[in-house]
Amino acid sequence: MLRLILPAVLCLAAPALADTFDEIKVSAGQQLFDAECRRCHAVDSKDPSYGPPLTNILYRGAGTFPDYDYSTALSASGIVWTPAALRAWMEDNDGFMPGTKMRHVGIEDRTVQDFILSYLAAITTQDNRAVEGKD
Repeated sequence: MLRLILPAVLCLAAPALADTFDEIKVSAGQQLFDAECRRCHAVDSKDPSYGPPLTNILYRGAGTFPDYDYSTALSASGIVWTPAALRAWMEDNDGFMPGTKMRHVGIEDRTVQDFILSYLAAITTQDNRAVEGKD
């Protein structure tokens, strides 16, 4: 009987565990964002920052946040901030897109990138795929 009940209990608990894991990844991502990215990027446009705010960054076109003075390289790139593009940017933005204004030490650890991407996904509250016409 226990052989039948235990799998059923685990199946019921799996969504709760997934939610817990996602919450942990977002929380860790926020802490890593604060440590690595916040010195230049706010998440809210009301907060002061050197770089553009990163709320709703996923699937937004690069160089499109209103009223920010982007480099020509970035604003003319045609890049859309997919998770893969953001990962490449975090790792080596100068190599990914030479000629931009941003300078930082690359984040090469893929686990750290994963956590930061989880956080950026959590602060993306609109579906920019629809806004940018990208699916």
